Amino acid sequence: MIIEEAAVIIDEVRKRRPLVHCITNYITTNDCANILLSFGASPAMCDAWDEACGFARISGALYINFGTYIKEQEAAAVEAVLGAKAAGRPIVIDPVGCAAIRRRIDILAHLYDVGGIDIIKGNMGEIMALAGKDAEVKGVDSEGEIPGIEEAVTMLAAKYHCVVAATGRVDVVGDGKRLAHITNGVEMLTRITGAGCMTGALCGAAAGALCGAGAEGRKDGGMFAAACAAIAAMGIAGELAFEKARLPGSFRVALIDSIYGVTGDTLRQRGKIQC
Repeated sequence: MIIEEAAVIIDEVRKRRPLVHCITNYITTNDCANILLSFGASPAMCDAWDEACGFARISGALYINFGTYIKEQEAAAVEAVLGAKAAGRPIVIDPVGCAAIRRRIDILAHLYDVGGIDIIKGNMGEIMALAGKDAEVKGVDSEGEIPGIEEAVTMLAAKYHCVVAATGRVDVVGDGKRLAHITNGVEMLTRITGAGCMTGALCGAAAGALCGAGAEGRKDGGMFAAACAAIAAMGIAGELAFEKARLPGSFRVALIDSIYGVTGDTLRQRGKIQC
């Protein structure tokens, strides 16, 4: 069931071409824009605080990434969340670095209080930190697989009334009631900058396509399927890219090319999602 739901959402992205308002880190802005275009969405990298509220209102989804979270972006994020909430647009947050910089946990909680959250997407170390648990991290990267991640995902999903996705060798997605384990992907995704940021952006595209012009996509586990769709699509694109390129530089190019060809049928054939 979940693979079919996710496959339909991937095709909806190309059909609806949702505008994804991104407030993301400067290191991977171009990567996120290109992966969204290749996935079938339309990216907008708008982080001016005096434009963010109005722009979020006309977007299909809002994606906020904490990677280089300067004061301008922090102010813009609050305005954008207000705009997205008013317009009923889904909000995806990637709390990059929150395991190393604990202030970012408070920032996420504040954004939740301002406008709610639909999807939290982080690596396992970040999700454990949000849950108040210890995890091994190196800068913004998570170190290996982490025992207790399923419990942390379930607890956070209940706390923030949203879908929580923890990425790693086996990705874990939960909505407080269900858990999915996704095993698509290759090790080379950890050898390039921005794979996690790009995955978060794809979550925004999937959520925006699902919701369309309103908030109906939040019902009946829609955001759960959207997160699974985006994460599985990124993993499959990584697998396809690695068949063409075995070195990091060429792999990055092949990844953008590969996501362009990922459709609902691709997910039905190659998706490894277990609930």
